[in-house]
Amino acid sequence: MTPKWELVSLPRWEMTAYWILSFSSHLYSFYQLHRFSKEHEVSLDREVQLERGFLIWGFKKDPTDFEWSFWNEWAWQSLLWSLIGHAVVSRLAAFFLPQFRLAVLTVYGILSAGWLLGVRGLTLLMLHLSISLVVAQLRSPILSWFCSLLLLSTLNVTAFQDLQRGWYTSEDQYYLLLFSTAVCTLRCISFSLELCWCPRKAGGPNHCPPLEVQGLKTLIFQFYKLTAYCFYHPLFYNGPILTYRDFSEQIDRPVCKVSVVYVLSGILRVCVWWCLAEFMIHFMYMHAIQSNETYLEMLPPWALGGLALALVQFFYVKYLVLFGVVSLLVRLDGIEPPKLPRCVSIMYSFTGMWRHFDVGLYKWLIRYIYVPLGGSRHGVFRKLVSTALAFGFVCFWHGCHDYLQYWALLNWIGVLVENVLALFFSSRPLHHIIVSLHKPSPLKLSAVNKVQCKVTNKSHITCHK
Repeated sequence: MTPKWELVSLPRWEMTAYWILSFSSHLYSFYQLHRFSKEHEVSLDREVQLERGFLIWGFKKDPTDFEWSFWNEWAWQSLLWSLIGHAVVSRLAAFFLPQFRLAVLTVYGILSAGWLLGVRGLTLLMLHLSISLVVAQLRSPILSWFCSLLLLSTLNVTAFQDLQRGWYTSEDQYYLLLFSTAVCTLRCISFSLELCWCPRKAGGPNHCPPLEVQGLKTLIFQFYKLTAYCFYHPLFYNGPILTYRDFSEQIDRPVCKVSVVYVLSGILRVCVWWCLAEFMIHFMYMHAIQSNETYLEMLPPWALGGLALALVQFFYVKYLVLFGVVSLLVRLDGIEPPKLPRCVSIMYSFTGMWRHFDVGLYKWLIRYIYVPLGGSRHGVFRKLVSTALAFGFVCFWHGCHDYLQYWALLNWIGVLVENVLALFFSSRPLHHIIVSLHKPSPLKLSAVNKVQCKVTNKSHITCHK
């Protein structure tokens, strides 16, 4: 039996000292990065065209983070208003037409998608859904996976990309279709595999009609369920990912009453996160700096550490905003969304980063890739293969560019090394040695490692997507 470590709380004064040291080092490194940004503001402005700031008087703004600029523009242009419309329609349907609420939300989601993506974009998504559903009728997970990967690969075919770009007048509209299709593919995989594994429960575990092949009527019913799942408006464009099993178990539940205080506090939290993200790109031009190798070589050590820390912290705050808005609306519909990302400064392992940052994607990978391929219950080799294929799929889903391949490989190696070290240090002889050496305060070393890891984070610049 593998020995277990005994967790011991550190004294309050010691934890306070660690927090003060960590917080002070964060602020000082950010200040050094700010100084470097201001010193090279003219040249950075010439290269990336810094935008006129609005949050801090007299400051310019770094607009080079594509995701943040893209979703901000779409939010103010249309998405924010369509999400508010969803909340209103959902409440009205729950009050006047509770038995048809899902149908009303489905129609609203399709109309909203058609409004933003156009008829051609909507037709493309419907085609993806139809092909996935037809293949799922064969009840073969392998065929469903092959079909989904084939559909996903079309997003990277130049001929298809050029065709879809021709449907729109701006590049942003094409990217909105691209992101929507990629996320819908995950939902199609989820629905198809649930249908293959458990036909009678693919539409819901309790009071849903059986989903066995009984003719055209059943096929239409399945398509309605798949459409309702894929076009659920709050989760449609960017997630977070919710498996079909979780969605179907909760969507038909009666909508619970939510206090105005709860809604306003949720809105206030999102506004604070948004202001914090905007403050960071006004105060530090980290994305413009990290895209230019010359500036990276010029950075002083503290500023370089501040750059690495600022990039990962901004990534964290950005997804607090993107997922926070959606999670609030999903809760109003009676659905429990995946937990929001955990702060990167308190995560000190590759495994923890994957498990606690994008929780929805992590659960999706575990349910549909890791566990079906064997996971940790069928030996070390199967575990290595399952983990490698999970990372491989994430890389493929994001576009499979060269830098993504390196990123996925390094993450897989990191998880592999952590698992090997965990087994090594959990061996009984080594366990007794470590405990005897640290007998007055067992596992005090783990708390120190957490603080050291925060400093280590400063020396690594992470890339995403």
